[in-house]
Order: sequence, then structure tokens, then C-alpha cells
Amino acid sequence: MVIAITGAAGMLGSRLVDRLGAEGHHVRGVDLRPENGVTHVGDVRDSRLLDRAFADATVVIHCAAALPSYPADQIRSVTVEGTRAVFAAAERAAVARVVHISSTAVYGLPTRVPTPEEHPHAPVDTYSAAKAAAEEIAVRHRAGLPVAVLRPKTFLGPGRMGLFSMLFEWAEEGRNFPVLGRGDVRIQMFAVDDLVDAVVTVLHAPDEVANDTYNLAAERFGTLREDFQAVLDAAGHGRRVVSLPARPALAALSLLERSRLSPVYGRLLHKLMADSYVSIDKARQRLGFQPKLSNQDAILRTFEWWRTERHRERPARDGRTSRDPWRQGALAAAKIFF
Repeated sequence: MVIAITGAAGMLGSRLVDRLGAEGHHVRGVDLRPENGVTHVGDVRDSRLLDRAFADATVVIHCAAALPSYPADQIRSVTVEGTRAVFAAAERAAVARVVHISSTAVYGLPTRVPTPEEHPHAPVDTYSAAKAAAEEIAVRHRAGLPVAVLRPKTFLGPGRMGLFSMLFEWAEEGRNFPVLGRGDVRIQMFAVDDLVDAVVTVLHAPDEVANDTYNLAAERFGTLREDFQAVLDAAGHGRRVVSLPARPALAALSLLERSRLSPVYGRLLHKLMADSYVSIDKARQRLGFQPKLSNQDAILRTFEWWRTERHRERPARDGRTSRDPWRQGALAAAKIFF
């Protein structure tokens, strides 16, 4: 197949470029960054660029989106208008299928767990509203084009930095690591290797199966305390996860976020206060998809990779991509208390 991938220099996009290229497909990558696998350098909102990238393509995999750390106007523009441009170009190119990478953020902060695909969109911030709007664009094109909408939980693996780099840095330095409250909430994540497998599965599924919406996440997961403690144990300093009084800590972190002194955004803060996991029954039953890695498998693989990569010079770009470590702001100074 000729497969066009937007966001091809990102963590997921770059893994898809490697995997699909190794399987013998002709891959075209679209991204602002001229990195490995990017054949068309430019903005996902550029229609002429997309027309060139999608010409004669069999499938489009739309991974490009803004992260929650972006300014609100950029989140709306890149995620919503970028998706609009991608689907318009896909229709002009008469591709056979589009795989749209969405997010479980579209559910907002659901109280129903495990959360099924039929749960309504309930965005709570600019990011989740933009992802929900982008999904609506994707679904509207199903009348004449098979569109798979994949909703992964937060995915991680080798190459992932972002806020995980803070946990890894504190663990490696021999510090305790804080959680809000007892840390006994169950937070589901997803290994990027499993996500790549899921995308490949969808590429080869019949139209009537692919033309649907699927939650994707780890099948085996525990509590946030257990996952963070696994990293501290792997660091080998005998440090522990420590509890912070939930309400005062939440208020302090919210104030730091509003003052732009912390990269921890509001929806994440509230998500860490309650169970957050989705049902993957539909993906198992319709796609035959079975995740291989647990939360702890994924986070420990990422930590192992980080330990080998931490001395490389990497610019701190405030979470411009999930492959960059985020500046910790005021939280860096808080390390002395742990």
C-alpha cells in the first residue's frame, strides 16, 4: 500500500513509519520537522502540501495534533482545522481508508468506568473539546469513506518524554515521588507498541469492521501508586511514593499552572484524582485485538530507554512534542523536599 502519515515525526507517527516501511509499504510522512521518514515537510493545515502527500495514496493515518500544553488558539487550529484539511484532501485523493487517531480525552472526566465507546463527548478543556470536534469531522466523512477512529489512553514507550521525564528524573536522582491523596486510583495507560499493532490491525480489517470507533488501552493495570513505585524500585534507591493532602496540593498546582510555573495542566490534575479507565471489549471482539503489555510493562520499558538516553542533549520545549522533556518550572525547586 501507499500510506500517508500525518505527524510522522511524532512518537506514534515515527513508529508507524518504521513499522509500515519494514512491512514493505510505501510510506509518505507529513510533519513540520524534517526528521526520519518525513517526505513532505510542512503544516498539516496546508491543503496543497496534503494534496501532494496523498496523491495515489491507499490509506491516510492522521496522527498530527496539538498537545494540551499548546496555547488554546493553536490547539483549536492545528487539531480541528488540521483534521478538516486532512479529510478534505483524503476525499480529493480518493483514498480507500482513513485511520484517525483520537483520544479518550473526548470523554472529559467520566464518572462511568470502564468507559464504553458510546459514552457521550463531554470535553472539559480546550484540548478535549478540540479532539471531540476533530472526531466529529472524521465521523461525518463515513458516508462515503471508511474511517476508523481510534481512541487510545495516554500511550508511552521508548521515545516518550513529556511529563514522564519528571518522574524518571526524580527516581534516578534518588528522590521520593509525590501523588495526590493516597494514589490508589486506577489510571489506565497504553504501550505505544500495542498502539502500533492496533493501527496495523485496522489497516487490514474489512471495511465494515474498520469503519467504527474503538477504545484502545492496556488490559492489565493497577493503581497510580503501584505504577510509580515500580519506577522508583527500578531506580534502586529505596525511595517511596509519598502522599500529599489532595485538596491543598490540587489548589497549589492549579495556581502554578495558571501562573505558567508548572507544565501540569488542569484536566490531568483532576484525572489523577479518580479512577480513569475504558472498556476495550469492542476492540477485542470486533478487531480481535489483544494488548500484550501492562501499564507497568510500558512505563518500565520507557524508564529503561530514558536511562540510556538521558545524557543526550535535548532542548526543553515546554511539551511541544511528546518526545521532548518538559520544563518542570517551580516543580524542579520542589524536589529538595522529597
